Amino acid sequence: MARSTLTLAAAASAALGDEVITTTRRLTAQGAGRFDAALVTASGEDVVVRIPTDETALTDVEAELVALRALTAGARELLGFAAPEIRGTAPLEDSRVVATTFLPGYLVEAAHIPAGRGVATAIGSATARLHTLPPSIVRSAGLPERSAADARADLEKLLDAIGRSGRVPVRLMVRWREAAEDDRLWGYESTVVLGGAQSTSFVMRDDAEGAPVVTGVLDWQGLAIGDPAVDLHWTAGAPDAADDVFRSYAGGAVRAPDRALRVRTRLHAELEFARWLLHGIEAHRPDVVDDAADLLESLSDGLVNDVLLADLPARERADVSEAVALLDRVPRTERETSDTSMHTDAFDPDELRLHAEEDWDAAPPRSAPDDADATQPSLELEPDATQPVDLTDDER
Repeated sequence: MARSTLTLAAAASAALGDEVITTTRRLTAQGAGRFDAALVTASGEDVVVRIPTDETALTDVEAELVALRALTAGARELLGFAAPEIRGTAPLEDSRVVATTFLPGYLVEAAHIPAGRGVATAIGSATARLHTLPPSIVRSAGLPERSAADARADLEKLLDAIGRSGRVPVRLMVRWREAAEDDRLWGYESTVVLGGAQSTSFVMRDDAEGAPVVTGVLDWQGLAIGDPAVDLHWTAGAPDAADDVFRSYAGGAVRAPDRALRVRTRLHAELEFARWLLHGIEAHRPDVVDDAADLLESLSDGLVNDVLLADLPARERADVSEAVALLDRVPRTERETSDTSMHTDAFDPDELRLHAEEDWDAAPPRSAPDDADATQPSLELEPDATQPVDLTDDER
């Protein structure tokens, strides 16, 4: 049962200490009920108070606190948009209450983002700015860092785990195995990422000309260094806007072009179903396993004529037969050759030895190289329309 606004106000008092709370109202963004949340006014400032409702949500809150603390004033200035600031925390039974600043604005579901300039381009540019943050921000906080090789290995482990279940259509297993084995997907440069942003992670407001701009970003619990595609996988659910999101993202990126970016975003989106299946297996939840299996069957049916790797650029190196054909077309001309041997007898091998026991003809072994892109808001990030609850002195 959801906690009442008065209970949330009392929890806020514990987190905010000496702050004076004057009003409170329930806060909702039409979420999945992972948090009990309220918007309170404390000493004239709007503050969001959240209490996780399950262990997974509690883990996310703890991770978000670490990430928000890692965002120094300098890092926030680089972003160009706001991130929540921590106002206070307090333990609450087997959970925790967290108070952060409120980011006013609206959210837009991916399926409702239209093509063209507006929400799509604003989110694309904001994502690119986020991905240009210095990696030291993540590293200094001890947050996760995963290379392309790490991501590839994790994918292989995931496929092994779900493959043993016998609940994944063969078409999907073949599709994903091919992706794991294709080197063209795994040469990207890791960046600072939110770790799985959604379109609703971006808080929008309209500027003076009525154009949407990103003024804030939520969902920092997955802050890490990793594959930039994970923060764009939501575009799979935005068919009208995807091209503009990626175009805007590419325009704001400072790295070399990542030609496999869009393919990996589709792959990450598809793998959400696989991870749901794995969750059901590990939690011993037959209902979740059955639900995931049904979703995977539907996904497989929808991809009958789709080739995931078709959008990848052609392989850069020619095969052997092409190389031989090219050699055959090279004109053969007589060339003067120069003898590069040493025409001198003015040295004594014994004098050039570093050690007396070394053999002049012996060469040291070679060491092996190290392995190495304007719409109406669909969601208002605002309090419920219920009247504010004025607190008496006793209730405060």
